[in-house]
Amino acid sequence: MAIVIRGGTVINADNSVRADVLIEGEKIVAVGPDLDVPAGAEVIEAGGCNVMPGGIDPHTHMQLPFMGTRVVDDFYTGTVAGATGGTTMIIDFVIPDGSLIDAVATWQERAAISATDFGFHVAITGWNEKVSQEMAVVTNEHGINSYKFFMAYKNAIMVSDEELIAGFSRCRDLGAIAAVHAETGELVFQLQQELLKKGITGPEGHPQSRPSEVEGEAADRAIRIAEVLGVPLYIVHIGAQEASDAVTRARLRGQRVFGETLAGFLTVDDSVYYDKDWDFAASHVMSPCFKPKGHPEALWKALQAGNLQVIGTDHCTFNVEQKRMGLEDFTKIPNGTGGIEDRMSIVWQLGVNSGLITPNEFVAATSTNAARIFNIFPQKGAIRVGADADVIVFDPEKSKTISAKTHHQKNDFNVFEGREVRGLTVHTLSRGNHIYADGDIRATKGKGQYVPRKPFGEAYQGMQHRDRIANARKIDR
Repeated sequence: MAIVIRGGTVINADNSVRADVLIEGEKIVAVGPDLDVPAGAEVIEAGGCNVMPGGIDPHTHMQLPFMGTRVVDDFYTGTVAGATGGTTMIIDFVIPDGSLIDAVATWQERAAISATDFGFHVAITGWNEKVSQEMAVVTNEHGINSYKFFMAYKNAIMVSDEELIAGFSRCRDLGAIAAVHAETGELVFQLQQELLKKGITGPEGHPQSRPSEVEGEAADRAIRIAEVLGVPLYIVHIGAQEASDAVTRARLRGQRVFGETLAGFLTVDDSVYYDKDWDFAASHVMSPCFKPKGHPEALWKALQAGNLQVIGTDHCTFNVEQKRMGLEDFTKIPNGTGGIEDRMSIVWQLGVNSGLITPNEFVAATSTNAARIFNIFPQKGAIRVGADADVIVFDPEKSKTISAKTHHQKNDFNVFEGREVRGLTVHTLSRGNHIYADGDIRATKGKGQYVPRKPFGEAYQGMQHRDRIANARKIDR
């Protein structure tokens, strides 16, 4: 059945225009003023609303076993929560415990219940020849073009510099993007031990063991390694100004470095960890941690300047009872918070309503830039003919108060609790399926599709040219 979204303002990353949108099947087939309505078509009236590409959250952890427990959102509940807030695709992280190929198969099984489209990054948590060989299979046969390296979590999933260099080199050869969790893991570990010896066991120990400098150092190190090796680098969940500044310096040198921050990092500061309510403080524990006042403001400035390109969530939900696993030791509090449901409204409220960013920049940061970086544009991230019909109708005047009592994600805490937001998604379409209609959830379990991504995308543009220059210089010598 055809669907016509009528009378709205179509907002893409590069332009805004008053237009109708005609959808047939899974695709957008026409965009323009006063389109004819096919017989029997569903009509969605969008007068006074914005019609935008569905959000892409490039950083989620659904159904993840982690720190002795498991996150409470699976791929269905997590994507439904996302759909109610305007997110129509996620890129989740495969965390292997052995074979990369087996892990991808496990995540495919878990994601089979997804209500919206999904893709994967794969984490590299160690290095040997088998890992190198399997990366080629994962990229070329399974359509995964990004690999994440943890520079933190010592004695668990942290990689050494030697493994980082080997993995980055393999990414370059395969045309994949290297991504890093940038924190100096050894320094974090040593600070944790010192704090515990001093008797600091509560949630306040978490930010004290992860000062902003540990993000800055790790980001600088990863950037320089990527520069030498000639591989595009994507730094996930940047919360510290030092890391953001490192990305800015690299981009000013012409290096292919991309920065992702989180809706939470743009909103919350580290004062939450010092609250007298242990459950409240512990429910904010995530890594990297929320930073002191001044850092959120610096991240907004980097977004305004285009030096950070993407806003994700690191959606990784635990209930309060799970957080209490760390009652006697803050290092045992499961790391993670939610955000997929509220990302779009929080960014609109703090960014667009305040005048910090334009509606077009909002679309870029919440959808289009991720589609470009991970090589699924313009299939995703645009309202244009031929694109997947992942479309949201966003009412800039509708408001609500965010609360764990009313949200759709499954955890019993919300880091945005009590915040008033003006600007809400009122309709969500995923591949032409009308899965959310102003409070009415119509999503179907398993309707989401896997989106493979080819290597050597836009992130690599111009890098081959630099290689040719470098080779020419070698010949001249």
